[in-house]
Amino acid sequence: MPESKVPLKEVSRDGAINQMVQIARLEGIPTAWDRFQSQQPQCKFGWTGVCCRLCHMGPCRITPRASQGICGANADTITARNLLREIAAGTAAHSDHGRALAKTLKLVSRGQGGRYQIADPERLREVARVFEIKTDGREDLAIASDVADLFLAQFSWSEEPNSTLKLAPKKRQGVWKRLEMEPEGVDREVVELLHRTNMGVDHDYRHLILAGLKCSVADGWVGPMVATLVSDILFGTPKPVRSRVNLGVLSAEKVNILVHGHEPTLSEMLAMASQDEELIAYAREKGATGINLAGICCTANEILMRHGLPIAGNFLQQELAILTGAVEMMIVDVQCVMPSLPQVMRCFHTKLVSTSDIAHMHEVDRIKFDVHKGYQQACDLIRAAIDNFPNRDKDRVRIPKESMDIVAGFSNETIFHMLGGRFRSTFRPLNDAIIDGRIRGVAAIVGCTNPKIKVDDSHVRLAIELIKHNVLVLETGCAAIACAKAGLLVPEAALELAGPTLREVCEAVGIPPVLHMGSCVDNSRLLLAATNILNEGGLGQDLSDLPAAGAAPEWMSEKAVAIGHYFVASGLYVVLGHPLYVEGSENVNQLLTKEMEGITGGRFEWEPDPEEAARKMLEHIEKKRDALGINKKRERKLYDMKERRELE
Repeated sequence: MPESKVPLKEVSRDGAINQMVQIARLEGIPTAWDRFQSQQPQCKFGWTGVCCRLCHMGPCRITPRASQGICGANADTITARNLLREIAAGTAAHSDHGRALAKTLKLVSRGQGGRYQIADPERLREVARVFEIKTDGREDLAIASDVADLFLAQFSWSEEPNSTLKLAPKKRQGVWKRLEMEPEGVDREVVELLHRTNMGVDHDYRHLILAGLKCSVADGWVGPMVATLVSDILFGTPKPVRSRVNLGVLSAEKVNILVHGHEPTLSEMLAMASQDEELIAYAREKGATGINLAGICCTANEILMRHGLPIAGNFLQQELAILTGAVEMMIVDVQCVMPSLPQVMRCFHTKLVSTSDIAHMHEVDRIKFDVHKGYQQACDLIRAAIDNFPNRDKDRVRIPKESMDIVAGFSNETIFHMLGGRFRSTFRPLNDAIIDGRIRGVAAIVGCTNPKIKVDDSHVRLAIELIKHNVLVLETGCAAIACAKAGLLVPEAALELAGPTLREVCEAVGIPPVLHMGSCVDNSRLLLAATNILNEGGLGQDLSDLPAAGAAPEWMSEKAVAIGHYFVASGLYVVLGHPLYVEGSENVNQLLTKEMEGITGGRFEWEPDPEEAARKMLEHIEKKRDALGINKKRERKLYDMKERRELE
């Protein structure tokens, strides 16, 4: 193992992470931080985006001595093409998730879904009505069949723009139409980006970037939108639940099973099977007191929202969870699963099981997940984990004490209900609070964790700075887990950390100042939340008018590249904690961070310091408030019932 040059205190703000990294170093087990150190110095040409290996005349790199590649491509073309390939890959990953869920819904509609069923019929009918699918006098399964067909059609080419774009505000749809940015099928857009970036095709950096934005719209408003809607139909629309988060949720007495990845189909069955009395009794026979199912990364968010099951950690804690010596089995599917896991597993008794046909790993157990047999496969996996419990070396069990309460599962439907009540669900109280200035605006913090950055630190410091200035924060994915570990996702946090007027609103409604809205694919919920605020009235006509901003302080994935672009394509201001690989082209950099605001209404900002990022986001929010004319002081007026009716 390479000697680490990163001081332990700089690894994370989370004591559990620091403890487990120290144990790994003492035992000579490399982790992401050690591999990061062994990669120093990282390639400057890759960092700035001016390395091209798209054909075999190269690879080429742009330098002061060589301003063009062998084919004649300059820094603008090369950085733009590299960026588009990241957008295409990120869009493919998110959207394949949506396709898999739509296929499951289709099987359920045919009665071929095994133990899967329609968990939320009301949500099914609501979605069907939005897309003008007949519901009156029809059975749920017939409606589900039509919904599944509609959603599956979103992936292939169509003569018309994607149907799910109608969920966006009307004015934003008009912007996309004017800019020729309406996707006509997810697969088509991904293929077109790969074609455009092939050697000798599209060389105009502006034309390339706009094509990338079009593909990213297919990510944000199509693939993940399908994934979120179908998950709600099949597994239930999330409602607020309480649970615990961080490595301290692992149990020294129970069989610990971790799910890790992104697709919630098998984890849903595992959640059900972990409550099976026969399996719990079997665990007791093996010397355990029960079964403890917990999550890592975004699958963790899925089982948390719908079952209240605990979260063991976010992306960079996957190796560290194994280092506790207390995990009998880790079950993985797709995305964000480190190839290093088998190396760590060899040092412990933990079994690693891969369940996706497109995500094989060396030296691991594999099963091919089958929807028809999902529950039985879940039971078999849990039984195998129980059988592994006696192999645990009790002398090597080192579970950190850190764990924290979390309140999660704030879907848009829940927010409607909490703000407006059962008989008049509405975002009106939230809009009124923004217009009155009690809430200055809304910010979304999303994205991964990254060993380049002190882990969790930027997420937490940014969130604290925003809520201190009375900005309501919405979070998904690993960012939500980071802030949960810091105690920001419980209502009590509002009392200590939120500004006085945000605190007043949070106390009145009974919500935390930082709302957990799901996994990274559930960024679609953030888009719909912004749309709901806009549609409620009083805050402009387009998403670009809203006093709102987004941030990904510690991002690392190609999915995050696609996410950032679809927020910008939707007219929103997005701050990234480190730049995209485009700084080798002044023109591309300028287009994304300055000129784009005049095209889509949104733009990027690169800012590594979380306090400075918060200042810039607050400045943007206040600029939007000024433009809306809601920063003017106004007299408070008490309305009688007649006046209220006239207002409505």
